[in-house]
Amino acid sequence: MSIHGVLGESTSYPKSYSPEVLYPISRTLGRGHINYDTNKLCVGVDWWHAFEVSWLNSQGISQVALARFSIPATSTNIVESKSLKLYLNSLNFTEFDDWQTVQQTISKDLSEAVGASVTVQLFDLSTINSISGLLIDQPQGQCIDQALVQTAEKIALTEHPDACLLGKLDMQSDTAELQDYQLYSNLLRSNCPVTNQPDWGTVAIEMTTDIEVNQANLLKYILSFRQHNGFHEQCVEQIFADLSQYFHPASLMVRAWYTRRGGIDINPCRASDISVLPKPTRLVRQ
Repeated sequence: MSIHGVLGESTSYPKSYSPEVLYPISRTLGRGHINYDTNKLCVGVDWWHAFEVSWLNSQGISQVALARFSIPATSTNIVESKSLKLYLNSLNFTEFDDWQTVQQTISKDLSEAVGASVTVQLFDLSTINSISGLLIDQPQGQCIDQALVQTAEKIALTEHPDACLLGKLDMQSDTAELQDYQLYSNLLRSNCPVTNQPDWGTVAIEMTTDIEVNQANLLKYILSFRQHNGFHEQCVEQIFADLSQYFHPASLMVRAWYTRRGGIDINPCRASDISVLPKPTRLVRQ
């Protein structure tokens, strides 16, 4: 098995409870490539939504649910997505007395894998409502996806994220007063660092800064991730670090909603302060 566990390898699905298939990946592997104080990347949470959760009740009848796993950014590890899928499938033919036992079991196993307390919520399909955060929502603020339409500039493909695309500070307008920005783009794309498969997502930025945000430059920066090989969490942390160093914001929150793969979507969120952390939500492409 490689450093990335079963991801990208041919595997068989376990037919009995198998917590040992969970494969942790150290967060240092992603953060080691970011030139930023890693302590400042630890305020946040990764929300994982699983849409293919099933187990057996005491009668041997299949039960189904939607699940949310909340992994704190302070955890030592993340969990490899394919290994999580294998783990969830190992529950399919395992009997549990009740939903609470399922929830507690998943929480215990994921917490041990990532090295931190993981909150697990199971949702009955008949009780999904606005409170759950699983109904289709919209990002807050202004979409910047048309910010380059009026320019004739050809946008080059880059292999790595380029913070220089945000512009030169001496060319930026210093507003001399703090302004609040709520911006988002549906054009975030990166590649899995193991399989090289594309990962699509929507990224939202909420920021308070006295440096004016050029939306065209911000969009070019987001587009620079298109050929970047990085896990979802690392991409969000890279954006958070680059915006922090460029705009010196009084407050910053960066979150992404990635599209589903294998019945699981991953939604990292990083913030300058825990007070600005939003609630988990789900977008139309998920």
